[in-house]
Amino acid sequence: MTAAVPEGPRGAPLSVLLCDDNVLLLESMSELVRAQPDLELVGTACDGEQALRLASRHRPDLVVLDVRFPGGGHTVARDLGRCSPGTRIVAFSAYDDKGSVEQMMAAGVSDYVLKGASNRELLAALRRAAEPR
Repeated sequence: MTAAVPEGPRGAPLSVLLCDDNVLLLESMSELVRAQPDLELVGTACDGEQALRLASRHRPDLVVLDVRFPGGGHTVARDLGRCSPGTRIVAFSAYDDKGSVEQMMAAGVSDYVLKGASNRELLAALRRAAEPR
């Protein structure tokens, strides 16, 4: 028996916004999300201002957010929570120090995934974040 895959509103795929200042990583994550039938890529952002603009417009179900994102990952996470309250955020970082993790969790992220983790781990974090609370 397999676990049910979380869905967006009315059974639609979960909408995802990807936020990282590394263009190559954004392209790679975009391909990964596009390949998933239960996920829909609604945009990519390279800085905090762009992320907030896209989140306000699309109200994504999920955001993958670089911890060291231009504009400050924790600041952008907090602001995303204000402009798109139903959006769940997965922090994505090369840093696993306690301070970074605590700062992001305090800003409202649902999960924290290290860069270099497998695609399967990132997708699992997105799907966990989308589960009903």
